[in-house]
Amino acid sequence: MKVPFFDLSRQHRALASELEAAVRPVIESGAFILGPEVAAFETDFAAFCGCRHAVGVACGLDGIKLALRALDIGPGDEVITAANTFIATAFAISSAGATPVLVDIDPDTFNLDPAKAAAAVTPRTRALMPVHLYGQPAEMKPLLALARKKGLHVIEDASQAHGARYRGTRAGSLGAIGVFSFYPAKNLGAFGDGGLATTSDETLARKIATLRNYGSIVKYHHDLMGENSRLDTVQAAILRAKLRHLDAWNAARRRLAARYEELLRGAGDLVLPKPPPHLEHVYHLYVVRTRRRDALQKFLTEQGIGCMIHYPVPIHLQKAYQGHPWKPGQFPITEQFAGEILSLPLFPELTDSEQECVAETVGRFFR
Repeated sequence: MKVPFFDLSRQHRALASELEAAVRPVIESGAFILGPEVAAFETDFAAFCGCRHAVGVACGLDGIKLALRALDIGPGDEVITAANTFIATAFAISSAGATPVLVDIDPDTFNLDPAKAAAAVTPRTRALMPVHLYGQPAEMKPLLALARKKGLHVIEDASQAHGARYRGTRAGSLGAIGVFSFYPAKNLGAFGDGGLATTSDETLARKIATLRNYGSIVKYHHDLMGENSRLDTVQAAILRAKLRHLDAWNAARRRLAARYEELLRGAGDLVLPKPPPHLEHVYHLYVVRTRRRDALQKFLTEQGIGCMIHYPVPIHLQKAYQGHPWKPGQFPITEQFAGEILSLPLFPELTDSEQECVAETVGRFFR
């Protein structure tokens, strides 16, 4: 049996009539830029996260960049984030003119290590940017305490954590600003790029909304040096329709993750994700570790099992940052894991028989 790593067509076939009904009014109205569906989705998503405000933007990278600008973070400032995140997190910091300061991760959670973050704070540090990687919230309590002690802002990169909870609170509502990506493969995905920033601070929400639209709230009156980074109305309509299903999809992901734990237990040297009980993981990705990763990936691919590596080259080893003073070996856990991690198929529509085929194939490799 061939098993895809991800199959959006299954989700969209099931929602076809619902999505068509959501998009039709946008097409008929012609209000493709900041139409009423954008504001409606922003209201719905803010309520979903437990925040007062949400501002739709063009993509997750722009969301982080505009969050930093709204907090007046730029040249001369440092922002601490995890060394193992997708490069967009660092790019956004650099694009805002600030300096990304990478720190290594907690080997049990794959997320920003609070103790190492505390050790990285300098007089130039303005913000902490934990990443809720793979759908598991970062350990926020000590990070928030550190931010209060040092007078720092906390920006959550929640691009992979739609609906995740930390001690009962939704990701995106724990820091000053949360940022989400709606890249199609995310737990809540658009039909193209899209992003959003959440906050309970009205001033920050208004500033981000101004910055995304050429620095303007009133047409042709430009109060700030802004950008064009608006969530398209069509995408907002699609996302609003899909948002109603997100909790059910996340529950399906957690069920599949629990089955993987049973099916893969004892397979070779495989290390499975084990989130602490105070976190509600939404399994954007199901990531395992093994010292035989490359051979396992090759075997699975040959057997028709989709699998991927998130992410094979850490930020500090990327060519784009070759002028930065980071050195190989500086973040040993991140570098070790980059050579061991493998993402297995997991999406809400994955069937039990497909999942059993994945697990059987993994087991066969180790046997």
